[in-house]
Amino acid sequence: MYNALKTAEILLPAPGVDPAKWAVVACDQFTSQPEYWAEAEATVGDAPSALRLILPEAWLGEGESRTPAIHRAMEDYLSEGVLRHAVADGFVLVERTTAAGVRPGLVVALDLDAYGYTAGHSGLIRATEGTVLERVPPRAKVRRGAPLELPHVMMLIDDPGMTVIEPLLARRDGLRPLYDFELMLGGGHLRGWAVEGEDTRRVSAALDALLARSDGMLYAVGDGNHSLAAAKRCWEELAATLTPEEREAHPARYALVELVNLACPALVFEPIHRALFGVEPEALMAEYRDYLIGCGADEGEGDDLVAFDGAGHTWRFKSTDHPLRRLQDFLDGWLARHPEASIDYIHGEDALRRLVSRPDALGIMPRALGKDELFAYIRRWGALPRKTFSMGEATEKRYYMEARRIL
Repeated sequence: MYNALKTAEILLPAPGVDPAKWAVVACDQFTSQPEYWAEAEATVGDAPSALRLILPEAWLGEGESRTPAIHRAMEDYLSEGVLRHAVADGFVLVERTTAAGVRPGLVVALDLDAYGYTAGHSGLIRATEGTVLERVPPRAKVRRGAPLELPHVMMLIDDPGMTVIEPLLARRDGLRPLYDFELMLGGGHLRGWAVEGEDTRRVSAALDALLARSDGMLYAVGDGNHSLAAAKRCWEELAATLTPEEREAHPARYALVELVNLACPALVFEPIHRALFGVEPEALMAEYRDYLIGCGADEGEGDDLVAFDGAGHTWRFKSTDHPLRRLQDFLDGWLARHPEASIDYIHGEDALRRLVSRPDALGIMPRALGKDELFAYIRRWGALPRKTFSMGEATEKRYYMEARRIL
């Protein structure tokens, strides 16, 4: 049975490299807080760090100048022995401890040929949210020609029986330890173990069993869809230059990801709210109600979507399915007709209320997406609208730790 899984040769920082300075949070976090990345720079200093091998989105405007330096740093870290072979042919079991609890994961390689980010893709690996195509080229530029990849993709599996990752965690004391340290800047604690030999075959067999009842969708990209889309684009470009035999075995055909079980209690879905500026809140909400009536989707008042303005007005809507698909369709069309207005995507109700205190602002809070809704939604409708949910707080996202050769 084909489950898109592959063992990998995985690299880690060599003994003597401080892992607390090596590991940094995913590049798409703290994009509006350059002070976070400045603090990360100060924390790292001159030490070897994954910070030298990635392009944080906060620095996206400097991509042209930073990308060649990233590639040089990768070459230097390989030639100078900063990175070592930690797992010859296997996976890495990860235990991440954050304020939300203990979140186990499994770093594996997955086949990019089984993944698609365009509308209508129905393969084993599917995007959970719409891909903003303009965000792909800067990441593809970093990956194109790079000798290494470092994963921040968190790939979800729907495993309520806890058959894939959790059995490894239960007997982690019998696995070879790889790292155990505190992450920088409030990221929590990270531990890792090598998964090799018969254990890799058990993982593959457990995924086969999930696949047999998955209705054709085994994996959903929880975090890092744009980075995975960049990897896919680069692989398609490269594959076009290779023979069928070369395509079969080339390392760039695969991408390192961290598998995370959707059923993990420490995996928390947080809603992402909308803040609109330069609007007349009452008129906008009247148009939205008319839009729902026109769609046959006006189901009266409820708590599935709540909107409010700074003057104390509140609008409430009920929805049998998650309300964000229709809301985002409406907002995209409305904003296209009103270029004077703007939108921002906000985590947390308190932050949203502070932002919409001005008279021309409106806050919209969709209910949180239930974890048990995710796979069913994607199977029925395809990818969710962009900015539907966040898997925890920014500091709980994946930190770059492992690496793999892709040339």
